[in-house]
Amino acid sequence: MYSVSPLIHLFVVIDSTLTELPTVCLCCFSLCFHWMLDGLSQLCREIVPNSSQNVRYVTFEGKTSFGMSVFNLGNAIMGSGILGLSYAMANTGVVLFLVLLTVVAVLSSYSIHLLLKSSGIVGIRAYEQLGQRAFGTPGKMAAGIAITLQNIGAMSSYLFIVKNEFPLVIQAFMGITSSSGEWYLNGKYLVVLVSISVILPLALMKQLGYLGYTSGFSLSCMVFFLISVIYKKFQTPCPFTDFTLNSTAVLTCSVFLLQTAYTIPILAFAFVCHPEVLPIYTELKNPSKKRMQHVSNISIVVMYTMYFLAALFGYLTFYGEVESELLHTYSRLDPYDTLILCVRLAVLTAVTLTVPIVLFPVRRAIQQLFFPNKTFYWPRHIAIAVTLLTLINLLVIFAPNILGIFGIIGATSAPCLIFIFPAIFYIRIVPKEQEPMRSTPKILAACFAGIGFLFMIMSLSFIIIDWTSGSSKGNGGH
Repeated sequence: MYSVSPLIHLFVVIDSTLTELPTVCLCCFSLCFHWMLDGLSQLCREIVPNSSQNVRYVTFEGKTSFGMSVFNLGNAIMGSGILGLSYAMANTGVVLFLVLLTVVAVLSSYSIHLLLKSSGIVGIRAYEQLGQRAFGTPGKMAAGIAITLQNIGAMSSYLFIVKNEFPLVIQAFMGITSSSGEWYLNGKYLVVLVSISVILPLALMKQLGYLGYTSGFSLSCMVFFLISVIYKKFQTPCPFTDFTLNSTAVLTCSVFLLQTAYTIPILAFAFVCHPEVLPIYTELKNPSKKRMQHVSNISIVVMYTMYFLAALFGYLTFYGEVESELLHTYSRLDPYDTLILCVRLAVLTAVTLTVPIVLFPVRRAIQQLFFPNKTFYWPRHIAIAVTLLTLINLLVIFAPNILGIFGIIGATSAPCLIFIFPAIFYIRIVPKEQEPMRSTPKILAACFAGIGFLFMIMSLSFIIIDWTSGSSKGNGGH
């Protein structure tokens, strides 16, 4: 059909499409490409010094700038869950959604405050070591296992998106109505290709701070997603014609009844980034509790703004007809809409570049659990990354229903990492002479742990209800 190879044709289509996008989007992508190239050149200068000098690779702890730290933490917060926020707003209404989102953002900032204060008192910047200081080996094991399970679940969910969506995007860009077995339309091959060519090289970086450049590009992809959602609001008629019905039937835009039950787990985990906080704090230039708290607060405020705007304009486009995955709703308008295809590609890029950020705390947890007294060793560093990516790829390729299991894991490990562990570590670590058990800070921390147990019970209950009823309303994933 084409005179050039399929992949070359795909890139030609993407290039011609990008020229038609709003200027602000192009500027955003250009700026981020500049950041990436500048960062890579700087990295090469540091790792491969002048040949006339006999200089070895040195440790770069504490060299990450404030801005790169914000990018890394923001990328850790930003997950595929942003695609379900419009559905959450449709269930709650705009005002209640804004209230819930604000409460969750404040609670997340408070949780980071507890972690940083506990870390400052004992001089420890590792989640697992805080657990050991608070409760000995059981605390260290609990924190390490929770981080490992939560982040493996998150990475698996991201690669599931790549596996399921990337072939459809390529197929739509190339105008292929049905696949005839081409390898580049097979999600299993594509997820392995993406893991080897993109994720693994980034995961092998010695320092998390270097990923600030790719994190900036990942966030720019989500900014492009947000701009496109706002743009589409003013281009989509309401009521709209459903393309998938293959008729002229018109859907009435109506708001769902108030259903906060399934919305709470979605919002509760919208700001999950706590396993990454202390590693980012470790590599922050001129680190201090106040400086790291500013990094956290800026990241949370930026994500809070993006979450609300994406949810609002996605909801105002479709109202009660919005689906639990926003991009699927746009496909009902026109599955071959060029802008939406570019948006889907941008979201795929964003979740792909998030995987290395999420992998770092897992590797650190494994090292803390099994090699606590060992210094940095390249073969071990590489072996853990390769093993983790291999395991996750096998899960994604051969276990299509594994996300249900990770839903249960996320419903238990996420509340522990966000609410319960920071609170109980704080209560145990802060000396009684400094803050008695009945002091206001420790009472608030105890209440905070109670909120975590409440979220855990609610999330597990909704997952069980979904399983027993055969519905799929809850989207509590990150």
